[in-house]
Amino acid sequence: MLTYTVYSEAGGVGKTTLAGNLAVADARAGNDVLAIDMDPQEGSLSYLFDVADNRTDSDADSLVRHLVERPRGEFSGLIERSEGVDIVPAHNSLEVLSKHLRRREEEAADFGENWNPNVQLLRVLKEAGVPEKYDTVVVDPPATADVKLYNAIHATRNLVIPFEPSGKGQQSVTGLADLVDGLEQTLDINVGVLAAVPNRFKGTNDQQEMLEELRNQDYDVPVVFRERTSLLEGCWRQQCSAFEYVETHRSRKRDYELETLEQFEELAARLRSPQEQEATA
Repeated sequence: MLTYTVYSEAGGVGKTTLAGNLAVADARAGNDVLAIDMDPQEGSLSYLFDVADNRTDSDADSLVRHLVERPRGEFSGLIERSEGVDIVPAHNSLEVLSKHLRRREEEAADFGENWNPNVQLLRVLKEAGVPEKYDTVVVDPPATADVKLYNAIHATRNLVIPFEPSGKGQQSVTGLADLVDGLEQTLDINVGVLAAVPNRFKGTNDQQEMLEELRNQDYDVPVVFRERTSLLEGCWRQQCSAFEYVETHRSRKRDYELETLEQFEELAARLRSPQEQEATA
């Protein structure tokens, strides 16, 4: 099973758009895909795929309830489906997840139990049989490094890191090794970077140098996405993937948009290839 978290310390670099389109590309390739939205912001994966109806319902079952061992139903009951992808939507209670996990940890300590708040998503997925049901699990956490990110990393052990090749993006490139080292030390696990993904690339000399710096650090840069503001803004407006947007909401096909869809497919396939090589080794 392929598992990864799409994450960047910098906001506004297309993290959620990338996660959603990779999930759809993988599903269109015939894989069973589960996408988990752990971002409490309104403009999250749940909104992109129009599955956020229960976000504000305090009586609804939610991933948070499962993480703190207070579910109101089976894990399968959380799942919505859109464009061939199973999705666990975000709930507003994610905003106070750290408080609930801390309280649950204190309760366990009172009874002499060891209860790690950072491994609860991994526990939930295992208990629900997710490794046996799905080929791919994609987690989309917020940009903030908190317990939501830590649970995502513990469950997936792999990162896909989008970045914008700009001055701000340069800091992300320079600090990439430090980011991974920090996560490994905090969680006491090994964390792999499956790919670094440049977005809004314009081909300047500075941007080319940034890509070379990444490659010199032995990070895989399988595809480079150029500026596609119209396409991606259209996805958010219509609440769908780029594939659905081009196929349903465009009156004519634009070559550069078809190229972008091919890049999503290529990246999804590249992310799977190490897993396939392991399986056949």
